[in-house]
Amino acid sequence: MTAQVDLEGIARAVVDCGYQLHCELGPGLLESAYEALMAAALRKSGFRVSRQVSIPMNFRGIRVEDAFRVDLLINERLIVELKSVDRLAAVHGKQLLTYLRLMDLPLGLLINFGQPTFKEGIRRVANNYRG
Repeated sequence: MTAQVDLEGIARAVVDCGYQLHCELGPGLLESAYEALMAAALRKSGFRVSRQVSIPMNFRGIRVEDAFRVDLLINERLIVELKSVDRLAAVHGKQLLTYLRLMDLPLGLLINFGQPTFKEGIRRVANNYRG
């Protein structure tokens, strides 16, 4: 299996998991609840899931070890940023793109559980990726 197909397979599984959570629980929970449930469900499906992964940043010779935190990192390849807000703002997509660039990863998913439907609350964010 190629790396690209593998990444798309991971993304499909994450989208399916998020969809199931949204259908069964609906909007309105805290982001931390969705994060814990999604991490547990993906682990149960056989994925390696890390929560609240610290991302270091360098700026003009200054290194900040915990500059940012990624909500979920799946199989060390896919970043998943979760929100539970009425509407996504442009800054949310920029935040995820920054994480992708800092970690040199090609693809991330931004999932907002605050929307009435799951489809309204999901975005793919690519960093030089054409999957």
